[in-house]
Amino acid sequence: MNPQNYQAADYFQLDELFSEEHKIVRTSIRDWVNRAVKPIIEDYAERAIFPIHLIKELGSLGAFGPYLPEKYGCAGLDYTAYGIIMQELERGDSGIRSAASVQSSLVMYPIYTFGSEAQRLKYLPGLATGELIGCFGLTEPNHGSNPGGMESRLHDAGDHYVLNGAKMWITNAPVADVAVVWAKDESGIVRGVIVEKGMKGFSAPETHGKWSLRASSTGELVFDEVMIPKENILPHIKGLKGPMMCLNSARYGIAWGAVGAAMDCYDAALRYSLERKQFGKPIASFQLQQKKLAEALTEITKAQLLVWRLGVLQDQDKASPAQISMAKRNNVAMALNVARETRQILGAMGITNDFPMMRHMMNLESVITYEGTHDVHLLITGHEITGIGAFT
Repeated sequence: MNPQNYQAADYFQLDELFSEEHKIVRTSIRDWVNRAVKPIIEDYAERAIFPIHLIKELGSLGAFGPYLPEKYGCAGLDYTAYGIIMQELERGDSGIRSAASVQSSLVMYPIYTFGSEAQRLKYLPGLATGELIGCFGLTEPNHGSNPGGMESRLHDAGDHYVLNGAKMWITNAPVADVAVVWAKDESGIVRGVIVEKGMKGFSAPETHGKWSLRASSTGELVFDEVMIPKENILPHIKGLKGPMMCLNSARYGIAWGAVGAAMDCYDAALRYSLERKQFGKPIASFQLQQKKLAEALTEITKAQLLVWRLGVLQDQDKASPAQISMAKRNNVAMALNVARETRQILGAMGITNDFPMMRHMMNLESVITYEGTHDVHLLITGHEITGIGAFT
C-alpha cells in the first residue's frame, strides 16, 4: 500500500494536546518513515537483514537521545517528543524502533545519567549522530526476568578490570561499537561498564533463525577475560537500580511505539476494506468488518490517551516505574490484538508482505516479551496495588 496515503488515527483529537514542536517532530519522522522505511522494510524483513544504512539517517533526524542536552549533540527535546518519535518509528517497523530505543534509552541514557563527564563527551556525540552504534547487556542465557541472578563477573585486577560472562538476546549486538554491560563485582554488587568493539576477548555472534524482529540485528555478547580500563566503569551507580532505570526509559518508549504499530495495521485494514468488494459492495459495509475496525480504533484511542498522559507525567518527572510498566503491558497487548484482528479483515491477502499486519504481528510477539514480559508487568501492577510481591 502507498505509505503516502497513510491517515493517522486521532479519534479524540489528541493533536490539540500536542505543542507545535511536537507536531513538527512527528511530521519529520513520519515523512522519513514513509520515504526511507516503508518502501524497503518488507524486503529486509523477508531476508532477515538489518537496514544498517538507516542508522546515520536517524542520527541526522535527531532521533537518538532526543531528550538529552544539546551540549552532547542531542536535540534537547522533552519525553513526549521522544514518545512521538518512537510511535512513528514503530509504525515503520518494531526493529527500527528497537534500534533507536536501545541507542537512546539503554546506551545514551545510562552514559549521561551514571557516567563521568569525560565519558559523556567521549561517547554521546557519536551515538547521537549514529557514527557509533550501541547495545545494552543485561539479559543472560540463564537469567531473563531475574536479572539479579546474573553470572557475569567483573574482577578488579589493579590497574584495570577483567570481565567474564555472556549476555543473550541483545539488540544491535552484532553491529555495535559500544556496549553498556552490567556485571557483578567481587562483592556481588552490580556495576555498569562500557565495553568497546575490538577489545580482546569480546565477541558478539549474531542470533539467527528468528521469526520475529527479522529486520533487527540481534546477538550475544561474550566476554572472555576482557580487560576493561578503569575509566570505563560508570562511576555514579551501583546495584540493580541502574539497569532498572534504563529499562523504565526503554519501556516508556515501547508504550508509545506499540501504538504506532497498531495505527499502521488499522490504517491498512480500513483502506483495504473500503476498496475490496464482495457481494457487490465494499467489505467495510458488513457488520463484522465494522466491528473489527471500531474495536481497533477504540483500543488505539485508549492507548493514545494513556501514553499522552504518561508523557505529561514523565516530562514533570512524576511518572512512576509501575505506571510505565502498566502502559507498556497494555499497549503492546493492544497492538498485538489489533494486528491479529485487522489481518483477518484482509483474508488471505493479510498474510502477504503486500500489507504490514503479519510483520507487525510477528514483531510484537518479541515486544510483548522483551523489557519485561507481559506477565511480569502484570505482577508489577499487582505488587503496586496490594503491597505484596509475587515474583518469588
